[in-house]
Amino acid sequence: MISLSFSVPGPDSPWWSTWDEAKHLNPEAITETALRYKYFSVGAELAVGGAEFVSGRSFVPLVDLALSLAWVADRLAGGEEAAFGFTERAEVIRLRPAGDLVRVSSSAKPVEASAERTELLAKLAEFVDAAYARLIEEIPGLVGNPTIRRLDRTAGR
Repeated sequence: MISLSFSVPGPDSPWWSTWDEAKHLNPEAITETALRYKYFSVGAELAVGGAEFVSGRSFVPLVDLALSLAWVADRLAGGEEAAFGFTERAEVIRLRPAGDLVRVSSSAKPVEASAERTELLAKLAEFVDAAYARLIEEIPGLVGNPTIRRLDRTAGR
């Protein structure tokens, strides 16, 4: 079983400012660097086979995570290894294809788990789609931002 999700902080959370501040900018002009590291922090969770790799208590920028997971999906779909990390900490999550499975491990935790490749690819696609939809829902003008357009799987990458 794979659990991969995010939750947007509420208005009472200090992380809400990363969403609210972006609403006062020209959405098409927000740079990739700002989108990846300054705006839209979410509580993210990744668990595979009961092993927790990213805790729901971890706040990370949604755009950076979604772009990283889209890249991971492309690599895994091609049978290649992939990894993603976090600016906020030194941890790297590694994903290694092994036949029909993908082995997932962390550089910071003594956990390892395996998942069906097709299930993992589906979960990664769902996450990217949900991230894109939520960003556009919050700020419709982001649809014209070149970085955000890379998350739109219907338009191709």
